[in-house]
Amino acid sequence: MAQHSQALDLEEALAAIRERLSRPIAKDTCTTAESLGRVVAAPVCAVMSLPPFAASAMDGYAARRQDVDTRSDYSLKKIGTSLAGHPFSGGIAQGQCVRIFTGAPLPEGADLVIVQENVTNEDGNDVTFVPHSSSDTNVRGIGNDIAAGHVLADIGEPVSPFLVGHLAAAGVSEFEVFAKVRVGIFSSGDELRDPGLPPNQLRYGEIYDANRITLIQMLQDLPVECIDLGCLPDDPDIVSSALNDASNQCDLLLTSGGVSVGDADFIVEQIQRHGELQFWRLNLKPGKPLAFGRINNCWIFGLPGNPVSTIVTALLLARPAIAHLAGMDLPPPLRLTATVAAAIQHSPGRTEFQRGHFEQSETGFSVTHTGEQGSNRLSSFRHANCLIEIDKNQGDLQAGDTATILPLTNLLH
Repeated sequence: MAQHSQALDLEEALAAIRERLSRPIAKDTCTTAESLGRVVAAPVCAVMSLPPFAASAMDGYAARRQDVDTRSDYSLKKIGTSLAGHPFSGGIAQGQCVRIFTGAPLPEGADLVIVQENVTNEDGNDVTFVPHSSSDTNVRGIGNDIAAGHVLADIGEPVSPFLVGHLAAAGVSEFEVFAKVRVGIFSSGDELRDPGLPPNQLRYGEIYDANRITLIQMLQDLPVECIDLGCLPDDPDIVSSALNDASNQCDLLLTSGGVSVGDADFIVEQIQRHGELQFWRLNLKPGKPLAFGRINNCWIFGLPGNPVSTIVTALLLARPAIAHLAGMDLPPPLRLTATVAAAIQHSPGRTEFQRGHFEQSETGFSVTHTGEQGSNRLSSFRHANCLIEIDKNQGDLQAGDTATILPLTNLLH
Protein backbone atom coordinates (compact mmCIF):
# COMPACT_ATOMS: atom_id res chain seq x y z
CA MET A 1 0.00 0.00 0.00
CA ALA A 2 1.27 3.45 -0.93
CA GLN A 3 2.21 5.85 1.84
CA HIS A 4 0.10 8.94 2.55
CA SER A 5 1.16 12.07 0.75
CA GLN A 6 0.95 15.50 2.34
CA ALA A 7 -2.65 16.70 2.20
CA LEU A 8 -3.15 19.75 -0.05
CA ASP A 9 -5.58 22.61 0.25
CA LEU A 10 -7.92 23.02 -2.72
CA GLU A 11 -6.05 25.97 -4.23
CA GLU A 12 -2.72 24.15 -3.82
CA ALA A 13 -4.15 21.14 -5.64
CA LEU A 14 -5.57 23.28 -8.45
CA ALA A 15 -2.23 25.06 -8.88
CA ALA A 16 -0.38 21.73 -9.01
CA ILE A 17 -2.80 20.45 -11.66
CA ARG A 18 -2.56 23.60 -13.81
CA GLU A 19 1.23 23.51 -13.61
CA ARG A 20 1.36 19.99 -15.06
CA LEU A 21 -1.37 20.02 -17.70
CA SER A 22 -0.39 21.13 -21.18
CA ARG A 23 -2.51 22.90 -23.76
CA PRO A 24 -4.03 20.85 -26.60
CA ILE A 25 -2.30 20.51 -29.95
CA ALA A 26 -4.60 18.33 -32.07
CA LYS A 27 -7.17 20.23 -34.12
CA ASP A 28 -10.32 19.47 -36.11
CA THR A 29 -12.10 21.41 -38.82
CA CYS A 30 -15.68 21.93 -37.73
CA THR A 31 -18.70 23.33 -39.54
CA THR A 32 -20.31 26.32 -37.89
CA ALA A 33 -23.59 24.44 -37.59
CA GLU A 34 -21.91 21.70 -35.54
CA SER A 35 -19.54 23.86 -33.51
CA LEU A 36 -21.57 24.53 -30.37
CA GLY A 37 -19.49 23.81 -27.27
CA ARG A 38 -16.21 23.36 -29.15
CA VAL A 39 -13.12 25.47 -28.47
CA VAL A 40 -11.67 27.78 -31.12
CA ALA A 41 -8.17 26.69 -32.17
CA ALA A 42 -7.26 29.54 -34.54
CA PRO A 43 -8.58 33.09 -34.94
CA VAL A 44 -11.85 33.20 -36.89
CA CYS A 45 -12.41 36.27 -39.06
CA ALA A 46 -15.52 37.65 -40.70
CA VAL A 47 -15.74 36.68 -44.37
CA MET A 48 -18.03 39.65 -45.09
CA SER A 49 -19.09 42.87 -43.42
CA LEU A 50 -22.34 43.03 -41.46
CA PRO A 51 -24.39 44.46 -42.94
CA PRO A 52 -22.78 44.07 -46.37
CA PHE A 53 -24.78 47.06 -47.65
CA ALA A 54 -26.18 50.26 -46.19
CA ALA A 55 -29.50 49.22 -44.63
CA SER A 56 -32.46 50.86 -42.99
CA ALA A 57 -32.69 50.63 -39.20
CA MET A 58 -36.37 51.60 -39.18
CA ASP A 59 -39.57 51.42 -41.19
CA GLY A 60 -40.07 54.66 -43.08
CA TYR A 61 -38.90 56.44 -46.23
CA ALA A 62 -35.42 56.58 -47.73
CA ALA A 63 -34.51 60.07 -48.85
CA ARG A 64 -31.68 62.52 -49.46
CA ARG A 65 -30.56 64.71 -46.57
CA GLN A 66 -30.62 67.84 -48.75
CA ASP A 67 -34.31 67.30 -49.52
CA VAL A 68 -35.57 67.38 -45.93
CA ASP A 69 -36.76 70.57 -44.23
CA THR A 70 -35.86 71.21 -40.62
CA ARG A 71 -38.32 74.09 -40.12
CA SER A 72 -41.65 73.24 -41.75
CA ASP A 73 -43.66 70.41 -43.28
CA TYR A 74 -42.39 69.23 -46.65
CA SER A 75 -43.39 66.70 -49.31
CA LEU A 76 -41.51 64.12 -51.39
CA LYS A 77 -42.66 61.89 -54.24
CA LYS A 78 -42.59 58.15 -53.58
CA ILE A 79 -41.10 56.25 -56.52
CA GLY A 80 -40.97 52.69 -55.17
CA THR A 81 -40.47 50.32 -52.25
CA SER A 82 -37.44 48.58 -50.77
CA LEU A 83 -38.02 45.41 -48.76
CA ALA A 84 -35.59 43.07 -47.04
CA GLY A 85 -34.71 40.56 -49.74
CA HIS A 86 -36.45 42.67 -52.39
CA PRO A 87 -34.46 45.90 -52.73
CA PHE A 88 -35.52 48.87 -54.86
CA SER A 89 -33.61 48.77 -58.14
CA GLY A 90 -32.40 52.19 -59.04
CA GLY A 91 -31.64 55.45 -57.34
CA ILE A 92 -33.51 58.50 -56.14
CA ALA A 93 -33.21 62.01 -57.45
CA GLN A 94 -34.09 65.43 -56.03
CA GLY A 95 -37.48 65.52 -54.32
CA GLN A 96 -37.97 61.72 -54.36
CA CYS A 97 -38.24 59.05 -51.69
CA VAL A 98 -38.64 55.29 -51.47
CA ARG A 99 -40.82 53.41 -48.99
CA ILE A 100 -38.39 51.25 -47.00
CA PHE A 101 -38.57 48.65 -44.25
CA THR A 102 -36.14 47.61 -41.51
CA GLY A 103 -33.15 45.70 -42.90
CA ALA A 104 -33.80 46.64 -46.52
CA PRO A 105 -30.97 48.14 -48.62
CA LEU A 106 -30.92 51.92 -49.09
CA PRO A 107 -31.52 53.01 -52.71
CA GLU A 108 -28.64 54.65 -54.49
CA GLY A 109 -28.48 58.33 -53.61
CA ALA A 110 -30.36 58.01 -50.29
CA ASP A 111 -28.48 58.84 -47.10
CA LEU A 112 -31.16 58.83 -44.41
CA VAL A 113 -34.46 57.21 -43.46
CA ILE A 114 -37.40 59.30 -42.29
CA VAL A 115 -39.34 57.22 -39.77
CA GLN A 116 -42.95 56.31 -40.50
CA GLU A 117 -44.15 58.25 -37.44
CA ASN A 118 -43.04 61.51 -39.08
CA VAL A 119 -45.51 61.15 -41.97
CA THR A 120 -48.48 63.55 -41.74
CA ASN A 121 -50.21 62.76 -45.02
CA GLU A 122 -50.05 60.43 -48.00
CA ASP A 123 -51.86 61.44 -51.19
CA GLY A 124 -51.11 58.90 -53.87
CA ASN A 125 -47.35 59.02 -54.29
CA ASP A 126 -47.02 62.40 -52.56
CA VAL A 127 -45.84 61.96 -48.98
CA THR A 128 -45.79 64.85 -46.50
CA PHE A 129 -43.51 64.85 -43.47
CA VAL A 130 -43.12 66.92 -40.30
CA PRO A 131 -39.90 68.96 -40.06
CA HIS A 132 -36.87 66.71 -39.76
CA SER A 133 -35.06 67.69 -36.58
CA SER A 134 -33.19 64.50 -35.65
CA SER A 135 -29.51 64.06 -36.46
CA ASP A 136 -29.99 60.26 -36.52
CA THR A 137 -30.04 59.00 -40.09
CA ASN A 138 -31.59 55.64 -39.11
CA VAL A 139 -29.09 54.00 -41.46
CA ARG A 140 -26.86 51.03 -40.67
CA GLY A 141 -23.71 51.58 -42.66
CA ILE A 142 -21.64 48.81 -44.23
CA GLY A 143 -19.86 47.00 -41.41
CA ASN A 144 -22.04 48.65 -38.75
CA ASP A 145 -21.88 45.40 -36.73
CA ILE A 146 -18.60 43.90 -37.93
CA ALA A 147 -16.16 44.64 -40.73
CA ALA A 148 -14.88 41.99 -43.12
CA GLY A 149 -11.63 40.51 -41.81
CA HIS A 150 -12.33 41.44 -38.19
CA VAL A 151 -11.66 38.71 -35.61
CA LEU A 152 -14.93 37.22 -34.41
CA ALA A 153 -13.45 34.56 -32.13
CA ASP A 154 -9.96 33.94 -30.80
CA ILE A 155 -7.99 30.91 -29.67
CA GLY A 156 -9.41 29.32 -26.53
CA GLU A 157 -12.88 30.81 -26.88
CA PRO A 158 -15.71 28.33 -26.30
CA VAL A 159 -18.39 28.43 -28.98
CA SER A 160 -21.70 29.68 -27.57
CA PRO A 161 -25.08 29.79 -29.37
CA PHE A 162 -24.56 33.53 -29.83
CA LEU A 163 -21.16 33.03 -31.44
CA VAL A 164 -22.62 30.39 -33.78
CA GLY A 165 -25.12 32.96 -34.99
CA HIS A 166 -22.50 35.67 -35.42
CA LEU A 167 -20.19 33.38 -37.38
CA ALA A 168 -23.02 32.24 -39.64
CA ALA A 169 -24.13 35.82 -40.28
CA ALA A 170 -20.56 36.85 -41.15
CA GLY A 171 -20.22 34.11 -43.77
CA VAL A 172 -18.09 31.65 -41.76
CA SER A 173 -19.08 28.10 -42.73
CA GLU A 174 -16.24 26.19 -41.03
CA PHE A 175 -13.22 26.86 -38.83
CA GLU A 176 -10.58 25.13 -36.70
CA VAL A 177 -11.36 23.83 -33.22
CA PHE A 178 -9.34 21.79 -30.76
CA ALA A 179 -9.93 18.06 -30.86
CA LYS A 180 -12.25 16.74 -28.17
CA VAL A 181 -10.62 15.44 -25.01
CA ARG A 182 -11.04 11.67 -24.70
CA VAL A 183 -12.15 11.03 -21.13
CA GLY A 184 -12.40 7.44 -19.93
CA ILE A 185 -14.63 6.85 -16.91
CA PHE A 186 -14.37 3.89 -14.54
CA SER A 187 -16.11 3.11 -11.30
CA SER A 188 -14.56 0.71 -8.83
CA GLY A 189 -15.93 -1.80 -6.34
CA ASP A 190 -17.20 -5.39 -6.17
CA GLU A 191 -20.46 -4.16 -4.66
CA LEU A 192 -21.49 -2.08 -7.68
CA ARG A 193 -24.05 -3.09 -10.30
CA ASP A 194 -25.37 -1.27 -13.35
CA PRO A 195 -28.59 0.70 -12.71
CA GLY A 196 -30.43 -1.28 -15.41
CA LEU A 197 -30.35 -4.46 -13.34
CA PRO A 198 -33.78 -5.18 -11.76
CA PRO A 199 -33.75 -4.60 -7.99
CA ASN A 200 -34.78 -8.19 -7.28
CA GLN A 201 -31.55 -9.34 -8.91
CA LEU A 202 -29.33 -7.37 -6.52
CA ARG A 203 -27.63 -9.67 -4.05
CA TYR A 204 -27.31 -8.79 -0.40
CA GLY A 205 -24.60 -6.11 -0.02
CA GLU A 206 -24.79 -4.92 -3.63
CA ILE A 207 -25.79 -1.39 -4.67
CA TYR A 208 -26.29 0.45 -7.93
CA ASP A 209 -23.37 2.32 -9.51
CA ALA A 210 -24.44 5.98 -9.54
CA ASN A 211 -21.02 7.60 -9.88
CA ARG A 212 -20.19 6.61 -13.43
CA ILE A 213 -23.44 7.84 -14.95
CA THR A 214 -23.28 11.02 -12.86
CA LEU A 215 -19.75 11.84 -14.03
CA ILE A 216 -20.70 11.26 -17.67
CA GLN A 217 -23.63 13.66 -17.34
CA MET A 218 -21.49 16.26 -15.58
CA LEU A 219 -19.18 16.45 -18.60
CA GLN A 220 -21.83 16.81 -21.30
CA ASP A 221 -21.36 20.57 -21.68
CA LEU A 222 -17.58 20.26 -22.16
CA PRO A 223 -15.88 19.45 -25.51
CA VAL A 224 -15.11 15.87 -24.55
CA GLU A 225 -15.66 12.38 -25.83
CA CYS A 226 -16.76 10.32 -22.83
CA ILE A 227 -15.78 6.67 -22.94
CA ASP A 228 -17.72 4.50 -20.50
CA LEU A 229 -15.19 1.90 -19.33
CA GLY A 230 -17.47 0.12 -16.89
CA CYS A 231 -16.87 -0.98 -13.33
CA LEU A 232 -13.57 -2.36 -12.05
CA PRO A 233 -13.65 -5.23 -9.57
CA ASP A 234 -11.54 -5.20 -6.43
CA ASP A 235 -8.79 -7.20 -8.09
CA PRO A 236 -5.33 -5.59 -8.38
CA ASP A 237 -4.39 -7.50 -11.53
CA ILE A 238 -7.59 -6.51 -13.36
CA VAL A 239 -7.28 -2.91 -12.17
CA SER A 240 -3.67 -2.84 -13.33
CA SER A 241 -4.46 -4.14 -16.80
CA ALA A 242 -7.54 -1.94 -17.24
CA LEU A 243 -5.80 1.29 -16.25
CA ASN A 244 -2.80 0.55 -18.43
CA ASP A 245 -4.97 -0.29 -21.46
CA ALA A 246 -7.26 2.70 -20.97
CA SER A 247 -4.30 5.09 -20.67
CA ASN A 248 -3.36 4.22 -24.26
CA GLN A 249 -6.72 5.29 -25.69
CA CYS A 250 -7.64 8.28 -23.49
CA ASP A 251 -6.28 11.72 -22.69
CA LEU A 252 -7.62 11.60 -19.14
CA LEU A 253 -9.15 8.96 -16.88
CA LEU A 254 -11.68 9.43 -14.12
CA THR A 255 -12.15 6.68 -11.58
CA SER A 256 -14.37 6.69 -8.52
CA GLY A 257 -13.54 4.57 -5.51
CA GLY A 258 -10.44 2.56 -4.66
CA VAL A 259 -8.29 5.52 -3.53
CA SER A 260 -8.57 5.24 0.24
CA VAL A 261 -6.50 3.06 2.57
CA GLY A 262 -8.57 -0.11 2.65
CA ASP A 263 -7.33 -3.54 1.68
CA ALA A 264 -9.39 -3.40 -1.53
CA ASP A 265 -8.28 0.09 -2.63
CA PHE A 266 -5.85 -0.41 -5.51
CA ILE A 267 -6.06 2.73 -7.69
CA VAL A 268 -3.25 4.67 -5.98
CA GLU A 269 -0.75 1.82 -6.01
CA GLN A 270 -1.50 1.08 -9.68
CA ILE A 271 -0.89 4.72 -10.63
CA GLN A 272 2.44 4.49 -8.85
CA ARG A 273 3.23 1.16 -10.47
CA HIS A 274 2.52 2.25 -14.05
CA GLY A 275 3.22 5.97 -13.89
CA GLU A 276 3.64 8.76 -11.37
CA LEU A 277 1.45 9.98 -8.52
CA GLN A 278 1.42 13.76 -8.09
CA PHE A 279 -0.66 13.91 -4.92
CA TRP A 280 -3.09 11.76 -3.04
CA ARG A 281 -4.93 13.59 -0.27
CA LEU A 282 -6.78 16.89 0.10
CA ASN A 283 -7.69 19.09 3.04
CA LEU A 284 -11.25 18.89 1.76
CA LYS A 285 -14.56 17.62 3.04
CA PRO A 286 -16.07 15.76 1.33
CA GLY A 287 -13.22 14.48 -0.83
CA LYS A 288 -10.14 13.85 1.31
CA PRO A 289 -8.86 10.81 -0.65
CA LEU A 290 -8.20 12.01 -4.21
CA ALA A 291 -5.36 10.75 -6.38
CA PHE A 292 -3.95 12.77 -9.25
CA GLY A 293 -1.22 11.40 -11.46
CA ARG A 294 -0.26 10.10 -14.87
CA ILE A 295 -0.01 6.76 -16.62
CA ASN A 296 1.84 6.85 -19.95
CA ASN A 297 0.61 10.08 -21.59
CA CYS A 298 -2.77 9.97 -19.86
CA TRP A 299 -3.70 12.00 -16.78
CA ILE A 300 -5.78 10.28 -14.15
CA PHE A 301 -8.04 11.47 -11.35
CA GLY A 302 -8.81 8.84 -8.76
CA LEU A 303 -11.92 10.34 -7.21
CA PRO A 304 -13.31 9.13 -3.88
CA GLY A 305 -16.08 6.55 -4.01
CA ASN A 306 -18.78 8.14 -1.87
CA PRO A 307 -21.15 9.79 -4.37
CA VAL A 308 -21.20 13.26 -2.80
CA SER A 309 -17.39 13.23 -2.60
CA THR A 310 -17.25 12.18 -6.25
CA ILE A 311 -19.50 15.05 -7.32
CA VAL A 312 -17.78 17.75 -5.27
CA THR A 313 -14.26 16.81 -6.36
CA ALA A 314 -15.38 16.49 -9.97
CA LEU A 315 -16.91 19.97 -9.82
CA LEU A 316 -13.97 21.66 -8.12
CA LEU A 317 -10.99 19.81 -9.66
CA ALA A 318 -11.74 17.42 -12.51
CA ARG A 319 -13.95 19.72 -14.60
CA PRO A 320 -11.47 22.64 -14.57
CA ALA A 321 -8.65 20.22 -15.49
CA ILE A 322 -10.60 18.72 -18.38
CA ALA A 323 -11.55 22.19 -19.64
CA HIS A 324 -7.86 23.16 -19.55
CA LEU A 325 -6.93 20.09 -21.61
CA ALA A 326 -9.66 21.07 -24.07
CA GLY A 327 -8.05 24.48 -24.60
CA MET A 328 -10.37 26.60 -22.49
CA ASP A 329 -10.08 28.02 -19.00
CA LEU A 330 -13.17 27.94 -16.86
CA PRO A 331 -13.49 31.17 -14.88
CA PRO A 332 -12.98 30.90 -11.12
CA PRO A 333 -16.15 29.71 -9.40
CA LEU A 334 -18.58 32.51 -8.63
CA ARG A 335 -18.52 33.16 -4.89
CA LEU A 336 -21.31 35.09 -3.20
CA THR A 337 -21.79 36.17 0.39
CA ALA A 338 -24.97 34.98 2.07
CA THR A 339 -26.48 35.21 5.52
CA VAL A 340 -26.78 31.87 7.31
CA ALA A 341 -30.45 31.23 8.10
CA ALA A 342 -29.90 28.32 10.49
CA ALA A 343 -26.86 27.07 12.41
CA ILE A 344 -24.31 25.00 10.48
CA GLN A 345 -21.97 22.65 12.30
CA HIS A 346 -18.33 22.48 11.21
CA SER A 347 -15.21 21.17 12.89
CA PRO A 348 -12.00 23.07 12.02
CA GLY A 349 -9.31 21.20 10.12
CA ARG A 350 -10.55 20.78 6.56
CA THR A 351 -12.33 23.18 4.22
CA GLU A 352 -15.85 21.84 3.81
CA PHE A 353 -18.36 22.25 1.00
CA GLN A 354 -21.85 21.60 2.31
CA ARG A 355 -24.86 21.41 0.05
CA GLY A 356 -27.13 24.42 0.49
CA HIS A 357 -30.13 26.25 -0.85
CA PHE A 358 -29.85 30.01 -1.24
CA GLU A 359 -32.49 32.62 -1.95
CA GLN A 360 -32.32 36.28 -2.84
CA SER A 361 -34.35 39.04 -1.24
CA GLU A 362 -34.22 42.82 -1.19
CA THR A 363 -31.58 42.64 1.54
CA GLY A 364 -29.31 40.14 -0.20
CA PHE A 365 -28.77 36.36 -0.17
CA SER A 366 -29.64 33.91 2.59
CA VAL A 367 -28.65 30.24 2.72
CA THR A 368 -29.65 27.08 4.56
CA HIS A 369 -28.00 23.68 4.36
CA THR A 370 -30.01 20.80 2.92
CA GLY A 371 -29.95 18.51 5.92
CA GLU A 372 -27.58 15.77 7.03
CA GLN A 373 -24.36 16.13 5.05
CA GLY A 374 -22.92 12.61 4.96
CA SER A 375 -20.79 11.97 1.87
CA ASN A 376 -23.03 9.03 0.93
CA ARG A 377 -26.21 11.12 0.88
CA LEU A 378 -27.09 11.99 -2.69
CA SER A 379 -30.38 13.26 -1.29
CA SER A 380 -28.46 16.29 0.03
CA PHE A 381 -28.32 17.53 -3.58
CA ARG A 382 -32.07 17.24 -4.17
CA HIS A 383 -32.94 20.82 -3.16
CA ALA A 384 -29.41 22.18 -3.38
CA ASN A 385 -28.57 25.09 -5.65
CA CYS A 386 -25.19 25.95 -4.12
CA LEU A 387 -22.22 24.71 -2.16
CA ILE A 388 -21.55 26.40 1.17
CA GLU A 389 -17.80 26.91 1.53
CA ILE A 390 -16.60 26.76 5.13
CA ASP A 391 -12.93 27.58 5.71
CA LYS A 392 -10.71 25.00 7.40
CA ASN A 393 -10.14 27.38 10.33
CA GLN A 394 -13.83 28.14 10.83
CA GLY A 395 -15.91 26.55 13.58
CA ASP A 396 -19.68 26.31 13.71
CA LEU A 397 -21.70 28.98 11.94
CA GLN A 398 -24.65 30.50 13.76
CA ALA A 399 -27.83 31.99 12.34
CA GLY A 400 -27.04 35.52 11.21
CA ASP A 401 -23.38 34.79 10.39
CA THR A 402 -22.17 35.25 6.82
CA ALA A 403 -20.96 32.42 4.61
CA THR A 404 -19.48 32.03 1.15
CA ILE A 405 -21.62 30.15 -1.37
CA LEU A 406 -20.85 28.77 -4.85
CA PRO A 407 -23.97 28.55 -7.06
CA LEU A 408 -24.17 25.14 -8.73
CA THR A 409 -25.35 26.62 -12.03
CA ASN A 410 -22.02 28.42 -12.29
CA LEU A 411 -19.99 25.31 -11.41
CA LEU A 412 -21.73 23.28 -14.09
CA HIS A 413 -21.24 25.76 -16.96
